[in-house]
Amino acid sequence: MFAEIITIGDEILIGQIVDTNSAYICKELNKIGVSVYQITSVQDDKEHIIKSLKEAEDNADIILITGGLGPTKDDITKRTICEYFDDVLVQNDEVLSHVETLFEKYIATPLLEVNRKQALVPSKATVLMNKFGTAPGTWMEKNGKVFISMPGVPYEMKALMLNEVLPRLQDKYHFPFIFHKTILTYGMGESAIADKIESWEDSLPSFIKLAYLPSLGRVRLRLSAKGTDKGLIEDEVEKQAGLLHQLIGDIIVGYEDDNAIEVIIGKLLTEKKQTISTAESCTGGKIAEQFTANAGASVYFKGSVVSYATEAKINVLRIPQEIIEEHSVVSIEVAEAMARNVKEIFKTDYAIATTGNAGPTKGDSDVEVGTVCIAIATPNTLISGRFEMGNHRTKVINKTMNKSFELLLKEILKN
Repeated sequence: MFAEIITIGDEILIGQIVDTNSAYICKELNKIGVSVYQITSVQDDKEHIIKSLKEAEDNADIILITGGLGPTKDDITKRTICEYFDDVLVQNDEVLSHVETLFEKYIATPLLEVNRKQALVPSKATVLMNKFGTAPGTWMEKNGKVFISMPGVPYEMKALMLNEVLPRLQDKYHFPFIFHKTILTYGMGESAIADKIESWEDSLPSFIKLAYLPSLGRVRLRLSAKGTDKGLIEDEVEKQAGLLHQLIGDIIVGYEDDNAIEVIIGKLLTEKKQTISTAESCTGGKIAEQFTANAGASVYFKGSVVSYATEAKINVLRIPQEIIEEHSVVSIEVAEAMARNVKEIFKTDYAIATTGNAGPTKGDSDVEVGTVCIAIATPNTLISGRFEMGNHRTKVINKTMNKSFELLLKEILKN
């Protein structure tokens, strides 16, 4: 069974906002066994919306629409849906009462007539009550197809999906079971992985598909299976994941549902009662940011020095100027000194140091754009390496961050 998502709003098409709603809807539908056939974004234009509704009806069994349900004149979704269903708008007293309550309790401005019009819904629709906003969702059926309209405000749409849409879909249909397992790998490119696991991939059962999802120094391998026997599907996917471990276990760091690599590192450090600090130049604090985004990080993450300028390396990290002059600010020697010194400053068990030229122009070093040096200080040793991360600034920074995590995790697992 297929679904199609239609997002309505000029703000998406001019790049003013990012369509996160579709990603969320896809993920939730997939959990209950619904495959998304297509996602379409359209203007706030009646003819464009009607054309998209007709095409979606041909493509899919379930059509989900978000956006265009506001109280202003540019929000035309309800009126257009009425035209598509040869219907009229009628006042829903329950929705009107809800709107009045919201204004009375939470909104300082007076309730205007335009706000009352939020209670107008197609007469043939089943109303889906929006507890967090004034625009209700609607459920309509035509030619055996379900049309669901929801507001575009993400938290309102999510609440409707969880509390109204998904339960109703599961009551109406019997869906197949879909199971995904995503394996996280670091340190090997997509092509190299594909070459190494080619025989295994060729022997996968027909109901299991493999997808490669590369991203700047890491590759996610997603196993997807679909069928009616939940137990069989889960068991076979787990079996195939185990076989994959035998082939590339040295680059597998976990599973997407488990957590990101920085969370895995944090858990390991917490279990070992160990700590870490960072000295960042070319990454500009991005590594520290990934650690501190997680609740409880203060248990293991003690601090960072973002020594972006050469003077900061000398004055704050106490890197001898003669080392910089002899080897260049982008060098293994400087990276190692940064790691040693920040580890000492914060009295941590581990430290990460990065120095490099992210571009687009050369800085205090003559090395080529994309050249990066990373050092990891551990309780017992110091490791380092020089890497070429490409010629795009964002790519260089993110690849350096991911490589640092990869190197750090390997050292933690050794100790």
